Order: sequence, then C-alpha cells, then structure tokens
Amino acid sequence: MGETARILVVDDDESVRKVLATILEEEGYAVDTAKNGREAIKKSKVKFYNLALIDIRLPDMEGTRLLTKIKDTTPKMRKIIITCYPSLQNAIEALNRGAHAYVLKPFDMEKVLEIVKEQLRKQWKEKKYNQEKVTEFIETRVKELEKEKTVTQQKLKLFSSHFNHPKLISTTRKS
Repeated sequence: MGETARILVVDDDESVRKVLATILEEEGYAVDTAKNGREAIKKSKVKFYNLALIDIRLPDMEGTRLLTKIKDTTPKMRKIIITCYPSLQNAIEALNRGAHAYVLKPFDMEKVLEIVKEQLRKQWKEKKYNQEKVTEFIETRVKELEKEKTVTQQKLKLFSSHFNHPKLISTTRKS
C-alpha cells in the first residue's frame, strides 16, 4: 500500500489517547490526537487522515454526530467508533451515520489493530478501484474522440470533394 497511513484518535480520556497513539505509532502509523469533536473537525480540515478512531461520548458532542461532521470534511476517511457504552442502538446509529466499524472498551489491542488494518486495506482497495475506473473512462473517451475525429475528417473530405466537383466549379465561376 506504500505510504504511511495517517490516523486521528479522538477521545476525551488522555490515557486512552496516549495508549492508542503509542501502539499505533509502534505499528508504523502517523498518529494525531484530539480531545473533543471541535478539535477533531479542525484538524481534519487541515490534514488528511486515512482513519479516525472516535469515542462515542465526547465532552462537546456525541461521537455519532462527529461522524457526520468529519464526513463533510474528509469523505474517504475510514471511521471506527470506540465505546465503553455498548448497545444495539449505539451500534446501529454509528453505522447509519457512517462508521465503518465499532470497537468496545476495554480494548483487545490485537483486535483493534486487526480492525485498523482491515479498514485501511478496504480504503486502499476503494482507491485502487476508483483509479482503475477513471483510467477506464479516459481510455474509452479517447477512443470515442478518435472515432469522432475520423468521422469528421471523412465528412470534410466528402464536403470538400463535393465543392471541388468540376461542374460545381464551372457554375460558380460563371456567376
């Protein structure tokens, strides 16, 4: 996949931010943190993040609300909700608002790393697919334009041969 993935950790608990940041950095990711939703939105407007780990309960807004706010600034970012308040309602709301995964506290770090890797793999596949589709579109459009050019050249040739016809030339000269 090449480049270093950038991850934003959003949690009001400093110890959670530090632990996640340390472990993710040890795995080779570039990690940034935010202690609330406003800070996360601000950071996501000036930097690109491949993935965000977002606590469901933040001091200034619900993590599910932040999902839609961040979606507005970075549409392709993968988003994972983290919570110690598991409920079916929270999980459904998070998924409906754009979460790609849901992780429970206390963390099983192996599971968290596995989910992060899987989400980044999915993002990379989507990016590759989109690039292939753009390439396919461009190649198809070039072929269409080449065909149009050939047809236009044939029409011009026919048109010019029509106006260069000997009878047409002699009648136009007489007038």
